[in-house]
Amino acid sequence: MSSRLLNNIAAVNLPRQFGLLEKAIGVIGRSSTVHSLHVRGSLAAGTADRLSDLDFIVAVHDPSFGPFIRIIDTLMSAELGALLPGWRDTIVARMGGLGYVFLVPHEGVLQQIDLYAVPVSRLDTVLARTKAMPVYQADGERFQRHSQQVDWLINSTLDRPYTTRELLVEILVLGHMIHKRIARGQRYVAYAEMFALHTAAKNLIKAALAPGSAFYGWYQLGEEIGTTPIGRQCLAGLDRLISGNPIPQSGDLTAALNIVLELAERAAPDAVAGLRPAIAAYRYYLEQM
Repeated sequence: MSSRLLNNIAAVNLPRQFGLLEKAIGVIGRSSTVHSLHVRGSLAAGTADRLSDLDFIVAVHDPSFGPFIRIIDTLMSAELGALLPGWRDTIVARMGGLGYVFLVPHEGVLQQIDLYAVPVSRLDTVLARTKAMPVYQADGERFQRHSQQVDWLINSTLDRPYTTRELLVEILVLGHMIHKRIARGQRYVAYAEMFALHTAAKNLIKAALAPGSAFYGWYQLGEEIGTTPIGRQCLAGLDRLISGNPIPQSGDLTAALNIVLELAERAAPDAVAGLRPAIAAYRYYLEQM
């Protein structure tokens, strides 16, 4: 890890992010599978504020890419205290790797770490598409011979439908993101992310109650979901959710999260039960922002 590079980042960022940045680099860089780490986004551009995310590109030696992806949740939870499993990010562009979003408590508040894992053989392609600052590089040569197995892992992961648990994590991460948009007064982005939250809630209902659905998006929800009492209750909750303020304020977000958690309790109680302690901690930290 280069102290000069870290000092350059520290010069344009507040201590809260810098402390977590330094800790994350130390944790992730300890893995022998990692070739290099790069910071991108507002931290690299020098435009970060107290609500800014930590955006990492993690270059992993190609033969170790699969094992690294399999342990990423455990690593982030055990070493950095991430509240939830990583959300398999659908917002980040497809650049040859896999993106995950983690919520990590740090100095009394939740910080967001966006981690884009890429095989070393695809690193130059990713760096060409995004401005990034190198902050760590391991000794030794690149193991960069790309394989079809790595391609298959990335493509199958991106194309795999979300489970109800993963959708619940997505909703909670989106709630955190919307909270930041509200604090910054970013009305248009708050609107877009609120719609994404509505869509994730709809997807959770469908994954739980109509997992083999042949219909796209929002089509045929009444006919497909509304045939059982629990389905009708879920649709009524979804109606309440989408009838809220499209450009949310803090109270609107709190109400939306309450509705979604009620929906999840009905449609996917096992998913809620498995995340209940994390949800309680998440709600506590959200109130501190």
